[in-house]
Amino acid sequence: MLTHRHIEVFRAVMIAGSVTRAAELLSSSQPTVSRELARMEHSIGFALFERVHGRLRPTMPALALYDEVRQSYAGLERVASAAARLRAFRGGQLSVIALPAFSHSILPDAFRRFHDLHPGVSLALEAQESPFLEEWLTAQRYDLGLTEHDAAPAGTRVQLLLQVDEVCVLPDGHALLSKPAIDLPDFEGHAFVSLSSSDPYRIQIDEAFAEAGVLRRSIVETPTAVSVCTFVRQGLGLAIVNPLTALDFAGRGLHIRPMRRSFPFRVNVVFPEHRPANPLVDAFMTSLAAAADAIKRQLASRMAQGGA
Repeated sequence: MLTHRHIEVFRAVMIAGSVTRAAELLSSSQPTVSRELARMEHSIGFALFERVHGRLRPTMPALALYDEVRQSYAGLERVASAAARLRAFRGGQLSVIALPAFSHSILPDAFRRFHDLHPGVSLALEAQESPFLEEWLTAQRYDLGLTEHDAAPAGTRVQLLLQVDEVCVLPDGHALLSKPAIDLPDFEGHAFVSLSSSDPYRIQIDEAFAEAGVLRRSIVETPTAVSVCTFVRQGLGLAIVNPLTALDFAGRGLHIRPMRRSFPFRVNVVFPEHRPANPLVDAFMTSLAAAADAIKRQLASRMAQGGA
């Protein structure tokens, strides 16, 4: 019967042009290759080669058969190539969902680091606010997500990536820029830009000011840290925001100062537990951790320089 070994020997002889070179290609011996070739011819019932001046010349049936063999091996080589790409992370896709604040702060750096190591991987990012972010993670629609909330949505688990303190942001020329750090009483009477009243960080900050008996002049309420920083940069007041967004605006009409009162800000990674495992996730987590470390170093440098 025709075997895979017969096909392998036949292909090697066609590629090499001689039994001797085919044996070298197969790491075999010349008698073994000649014997297998003779068995194949006996099995299929016709000659594959004829000798002309001491050299092998394929017959017309052999050329037709080799076309079929070549197509078969091309399919096998495509499979092997795909496996090699997957092994080296040169293929595949990674899908990430995150709060909008992270789509312009930590994630661009993480994506760049990951792409430098795995340029063949396609990265997809969806920016979404709560509660849709949590709902879509529960639905197992993404490989991982980034949130500032500590509670794990149903069907997921949460891992802390980064914890830093919220910071005070001030516009050019503000009277409090002379202070190396800002305390709650320093806000007394100053114009203040707030997050929306339902924001959990806004609630925590309002409670702290109420306990301290400090009255601010609330000028603007806005739903995102990006818009808070934009209003502060226009001189409408000062604010307390997450340092990731503050760093993105720093040096462009906006200044950062540390708070003496700690308002912890956390970045958590959410992993769906019922979605098929994506081998790219672990590699991306390495890039994400490196981006988080870079943010901590950048923030420390800004604080040491007075936050300008």
